[in-house]
Amino acid sequence: MKTTTVNIVTLGCSKNKVDSEHFAALLDGHFKVLHDSEKKTDIVIINTCGFIGDAQEESVDTILEYAQLRKNNKIKSLYVVGCLVQRFKKDLQAEIHEVDGFYGVNEMEKLASDILHTEVKQGYNCDRILSTPSHYAYLKISEGCNRRCAFCAIPLIRGEHVSVPMQNLLEEAENLAKKGVKELILIAQDLTYYGVDIDGKQHIVELVEALAKIDGIEWIRLHYGYPQGFPDELLDLMRDNPKICNYIDLPLQHVNTEILKRMRRGVTHEQTKGFVENVRHHVPDIAFRTTFIVGFPGETETDFNELCDFVREMRFERVGVFAYSPEQGTKAYEMEDDVPDEVKQQRVDTLMAIQQDIALEINEKRVGKVEKVLVDRLEDDFYIARSQYDSPEVDDEILIPADTELKIGDFVNVRIIQADFFDCYAEIFKS
Repeated sequence: MKTTTVNIVTLGCSKNKVDSEHFAALLDGHFKVLHDSEKKTDIVIINTCGFIGDAQEESVDTILEYAQLRKNNKIKSLYVVGCLVQRFKKDLQAEIHEVDGFYGVNEMEKLASDILHTEVKQGYNCDRILSTPSHYAYLKISEGCNRRCAFCAIPLIRGEHVSVPMQNLLEEAENLAKKGVKELILIAQDLTYYGVDIDGKQHIVELVEALAKIDGIEWIRLHYGYPQGFPDELLDLMRDNPKICNYIDLPLQHVNTEILKRMRRGVTHEQTKGFVENVRHHVPDIAFRTTFIVGFPGETETDFNELCDFVREMRFERVGVFAYSPEQGTKAYEMEDDVPDEVKQQRVDTLMAIQQDIALEINEKRVGKVEKVLVDRLEDDFYIARSQYDSPEVDDEILIPADTELKIGDFVNVRIIQADFFDCYAEIFKS
């Protein structure tokens, strides 16, 4: 008897990726489950993103592509889940009739029940079928957010902050380690708020300490925090524990005090600068990744120049820049979107050009240094690896000539021999 195949197509952020992996585990044993497969399958499930305009457009285009396949009987069933459905379910149902069912972010178990024609147990699921390479995985430690940044739709989509119980996370991490995962990438909308909803206290340091004790886990990486209330103890743990990567991904969004006020970020220029300096004081060797929004309502050329000067002064190792897009239901949606799109794009390009020069200078200083790297994949004539300073998909890669056989998922020591804007070349270091 032919086994029914399911393709889970995941769009958007790493949090969606984790949701898809948990969902895949619910179906495992009943179907053959694939992630983002190009092969023909019986059932397609699209996990959508509804965060900003570009992501929404990508999600709609993907739905329409598979809807045409459903219409032409190339696939048997098509289901759409996730953030876009949570925000625009009625509109999607009215416009796209080839979809067999639309489900919001909290309806994964319901979808599984409908597909399997049997009741699926509710509650936290520690099992995962990874969509990442087997040596690294994301660990989502909480859902939702209690911050109310003016531009952000996450609280509208995902609700208030809810921490995953620590025992569940430790069990999940142990399961991942047994499957060969060596790098855990902790993700949440605000990592440092972990535990506050449970007993009013931050428990992120306690959680990271416990995760670092799990056999097999060699790197722990921290993604997404907030400058206000960031605990120094977490920075000290990062500096002192070799398992914690000297890396942080923390979106600052802007630096002009008035723009930050309009964004409802709760910090000033001086506090933002002081936070960055404090991070570097505690962890001098840190790679600081951040993101900025340009073209926010009311942003003048002077405000933007202040942001450019700040980036030049702070010399962040990694920077992402986004053009502001008004999102329905947010506080900023009520503001006049008064910066023309072409000006927004010019500001994106200008800020990224500044960062490109900084990134090159930082990488050039790595030449001659020996670094421990994790081998991700083989591509053409090079092994592609990452250092502790680089997160998958978004950061620099280290290219190692494939003239020496390496094993994917292994750690090796390399010497950096050449630097580019966003990549480095290296050779195996033989002590």
